[in-house]
Amino acid sequence: MLIGVPREPDPEQTLVAATPDTVAKLIKLGYQVDVEKGAGAAASYPDDLYAAAGAGIVDHSVWGNSDIITTLDTPPAEILSGIRPGTVLIARMAPGRHPELVESLAQQRLTALAMDAVPRISRAQSMDVLSSMANIAGYRAVIEAASHFGRLFTGQVTAAGKVPPATVYVIGAGVAGLAAIGTANSMGAIVRATDLRPEAGEQVESMGAEFVAIPAETRRSEDGYAREMTDDQARAAAALYARESAMADIVITTANIPGRTSPILLTADDVAAMRPGSVIVDMAAANGGNCELTRPGEVFTTDNGVRIIGYTDLAGRLPGQASQLYGQNIVNLLTLVTPDRDGRVVLDLEDEIVRGITVTYNHVRDGRELTDILWPPPPVKVSAAPSVAPAEAPPAVPTGAEVGVEKRGAWWKWVAGLLGVALVLASPAQVSADYMVLMLAVVVGFYVITSVTHSLHTPLMSETNAISGIILVGAILQVGSANLAVSIMAFAAIVVASINIFGGFTVTHRMLSMFTREA
Repeated sequence: MLIGVPREPDPEQTLVAATPDTVAKLIKLGYQVDVEKGAGAAASYPDDLYAAAGAGIVDHSVWGNSDIITTLDTPPAEILSGIRPGTVLIARMAPGRHPELVESLAQQRLTALAMDAVPRISRAQSMDVLSSMANIAGYRAVIEAASHFGRLFTGQVTAAGKVPPATVYVIGAGVAGLAAIGTANSMGAIVRATDLRPEAGEQVESMGAEFVAIPAETRRSEDGYAREMTDDQARAAAALYARESAMADIVITTANIPGRTSPILLTADDVAAMRPGSVIVDMAAANGGNCELTRPGEVFTTDNGVRIIGYTDLAGRLPGQASQLYGQNIVNLLTLVTPDRDGRVVLDLEDEIVRGITVTYNHVRDGRELTDILWPPPPVKVSAAPSVAPAEAPPAVPTGAEVGVEKRGAWWKWVAGLLGVALVLASPAQVSADYMVLMLAVVVGFYVITSVTHSLHTPLMSETNAISGIILVGAILQVGSANLAVSIMAFAAIVVASINIFGGFTVTHRMLSMFTREA
């Protein structure tokens, strides 16, 4: 089958649905690929790179000659009408907000796969366009905020005085929010963040930010997003947003639920309470915005000096990287629906991923060509938030039987102690002191090691095994003994101690390599 990668009809669109890298991967799946002239120019992918990857460079006829068409967004009606019936169209479609588009796709007899409808399940993460774009947008949001902020992000102490760090408040700790948190933290800002999901607090803290929980807790819904709040919860959240935004230099809002209008998180009064020179980046501007004063697609300054950034194309401001991630999402999807790697799409509607993204399905049944409307798909349940652990019960008083079992389980400690005492008493006076030191070392070592948490045993032992070097030195001194038994034991000690030493440092080296950043 022939995959067509057209030039995006929207002149403002800087992304392209395939890069030279992803074109090569599609060809490995058995497909032929045609790219329209200049399709990747805005993303710095010239035609010669596509040709080198094995793609054909064609004109605007790519729309009507392809078996599969991959685009960023659904083309306008005048282009859609020129696509052959039976063609597979892969694009972002927002079918929940555009029911008229679903009808149009069915009338055109197309098989339409909506990349922005990928279910929120772990198996589908590699195809999740929304997450890929949100990750880039979160990074870019901080860059835009820094470019409009009148001061440094990181704190400094200079000869001219002390410069405090910027304070950043992020509302929403999804993919975009976590990307923004990590970027702001790496730039030296003090970062605080809030999310409706209490389990997101651990992720926020792992990115170096402080989690500010909403007093009224909410639960996650079955589609993976937070449930709508009750009136009491909404009031508590609004009060928190107002307080935190008034203290922050930069506020980044990320509450953007596909298919729905973005909720208002910051009111005009909240903005009026912010300090002059503060910046708001509304990442939900494309769906109406999280700030009451947001102007989608614009940047403007309020009367009290707060700058509100309402860009709707944050990911598009990094077109090269965004195109690569989008193209890789397409590759991952086509890998799923090309089971034989023969360049032919096989849609298994029993697969929850395929069923979830299929908006219309053109097929032949009983000798007749049919186009079924499959939107909306059946709900896909995702793993719910972990339940709160019950309060720890007070320790139970052990019964007599339990005490007896514990005492019987410790019999070996008493036997070992008695044997040690007997060994000391039976030993010559000149070595009894050495035995006593050995016994004390064993006892101290036992309690020290067992007190260390299990997760630290590997790094602890990888270093402490080097103490085997002491054994190694002693064994080398005794290996030449006239007593054959002593020589054999010394040789065995050399072998075992050497394994411990080299093995310990090998484990340490492998552990350290896990934390080494690749160039």
